[in-house]
Formats: sequence, C-alpha cells, structure tokens
Amino acid sequence: MPDDSAVQDVSFKDWFNAARYTDIADQLAAAEPRFDRKLFLKITLDGIAERELMARLNQTSIAADAALPGSFADKLAVLRKIAVPEGNTFVGIWYSDFVGQFGLKEPRKSLAALRYFTQFGSAEFAIRTFILRAPQTTLKEMIKWSKHSNEHVRRLASEGSRPRLPWGKRLGFLVGDPCPTRPILNNLCADDSLYVRKSVANHLNDISKDHPDYVLDVMSSWNQQNLHTAWISKHALRTLIKKAYPPALKFMGFGRTPKLSAINLALGAKTLRLGQRLSMSLEITSQSSRPQPLLIDYVVHYVKASGATSPKVFKWKEVTLGPKSSLTLTKQQLIRNFSTRRHYSGEHRIDVQINGRTLATTRFILKR
Repeated sequence: MPDDSAVQDVSFKDWFNAARYTDIADQLAAAEPRFDRKLFLKITLDGIAERELMARLNQTSIAADAALPGSFADKLAVLRKIAVPEGNTFVGIWYSDFVGQFGLKEPRKSLAALRYFTQFGSAEFAIRTFILRAPQTTLKEMIKWSKHSNEHVRRLASEGSRPRLPWGKRLGFLVGDPCPTRPILNNLCADDSLYVRKSVANHLNDISKDHPDYVLDVMSSWNQQNLHTAWISKHALRTLIKKAYPPALKFMGFGRTPKLSAINLALGAKTLRLGQRLSMSLEITSQSSRPQPLLIDYVVHYVKASGATSPKVFKWKEVTLGPKSSLTLTKQQLIRNFSTRRHYSGEHRIDVQINGRTLATTRFILKR
C-alpha cells in the first residue's frame, strides 16, 4: 500500500473530505464542460460521515461515472487529462478504482489505463478484479509489465498479484497455487528500485504463509550474490524466520545450533506497570573455535484477556560471534497499549531465541 507519511496526522478516511471532493470536481469541470459538478458533489458528500476510507475511494469513482457524459472510453479520456501526482498518493488510486469498477467489459482499454494510472496512485487494488475475471490474460500482461522501464508499472506487476494483499481482494487461486506469478518474481528479483524490491519481498512473504518450501525453491534459483536479490530474500523470509522454520534459518546461514558456554538473561525489574520500560540484558560466550553466525531474537509471551498467552517475536541482533569471545546486548521496550495490542496483568514470559533455538527464559509480572 502507498506510504503517505506526510498525511499521518489526518484520519485516513479524511483523505477524502469535502475539500478534496471539491478539488476533484474543479479538475473534472475544467477538463469536461458537460461535467455535472452538482451531481458529483451530491453523490460524494451525502452520507460521507458514515463512509470509511475505502468506501469514500469507491464513491469517488461512482460519482465520476454518474457525472461525466459519454461512454467508458470518453470518461477514461477525461481522467487521463486530469491525472497528476497527488500530495497523497493514496488519493490518486481513485483513477484506477474507476477503471476497476466500470472497465471490465473493455479489458484491453482498461489494462492500458491501469498501466498508465498506476504512476499517480497504485492500481494494485483495481487490477485484482481483472485477475479474478481473466487470470491467464491479465497475468500474461503483468509479466510484460514486470519488464517495463517505469518502476511504478514494475511494482504493480508484483504488488497487484500478491495472493494476500492487505485491503485488496484475496486471490484464492494464487493462494492455492502461486506458480503463475513466478515469472514476474523472476524478472524482478534483482530490481534496481527499492520500491519494487519491497513489493517482491512482501509478495514472497505472502506465499510463505502457505507454501514455505516453494518460496525457498524460488529463491534458491536466484543469484544470492547480487545485493538486491539478497535483500529481497532476507525480507521475504521474515515470517518464516520469526517462526524459526529450520529450512529458512539454514538458507539465511543460521542453521547450526549455537555452541555457547554461558548464557545470562537478566531483567532490570521483575515487576512493571503499564507505561514503564522493560529493560533486558543478555550475555553470551562462545565455546567454539570458529566464528559463529548468530540470529538473536526475543519472544514476549503476552497475557491475553482470557489469561492465556500469545507469543510475539522481536528482532534483537544479527552478529558473527568470534571464537571463544563474549557478547553483551541490552534492550529496552516501552510497555504501553497500541491499537493492535492491549496489555493485561499477569506473568509474562520472555524467551531468547538464537538461531531458532530457545536458549534462555525469564519472566516479569505486569501490574496495571
């Protein structure tokens, strides 16, 4: 999904508000004299308070279709005239949303339009409607896009075909069999654009949730000496690494059991209250005569409302520990509520995972 850090102080749904709709209406009126400005604003503004972000995005397209004269091709031509980079790239998605809602009967025109509009606001959501309707034809076109000179088009090839795209329609047939997108990923596995590489890594991470060995097979066929490819692989395996999946750990060079003569995990305090910091220190000493690549994570087993616990893995350190040498690590973590996690009183266990093995455990009590 596009990153709009410049507008994080605004509620997401208010990316489409009265001022925004007025601005869009002004643009459409300037491009098409027959545009019904009053109708557009009525459709977008009536009931706006009840609509969340995606509903407001969709309503923009519905209003434009109703207020613009002519055929789908005529309306598409007007949108091409007004399409410009927005300060908020998510807002620009409405151009592609219009195509997704009203262009299914004209796929050739629509796919060409999505290829164009994606540079103003990603077409990753709209393209999925076409994939589900005509998977072979659409994916064939997207394989071509993966070789396009424009990074936005290349990213669309990967992002639009992700099996489990957040906020997007789920591509169930690709969840079941990810093979059709392999040519796209192969074409992008060493892409110069970080924007594209992030998408490829996320695409593979999606697949890893259902087909972990397939993902490892795909990446094993790539040249991991290429820095761009290695970056993609590392980020694509993040879920499998957090789960301590042995083949993934081995692929990343962390497959061996650590040889350590001492492991000491200590907490700054055994009792904490909400709003305080959890302070940890870890001391390890190697008993090996060779350097050891170590992936060090810690797992907090959060107490849930039911009293059961749920583990959350946090990254700590990747390091090569020298022969017979020691390492001391420290970490602090603020214990506070988030929209995605609420804390409850009780005993919380902390495990230290090194190369996927739990090698140290301690506990603290949280009091609210």
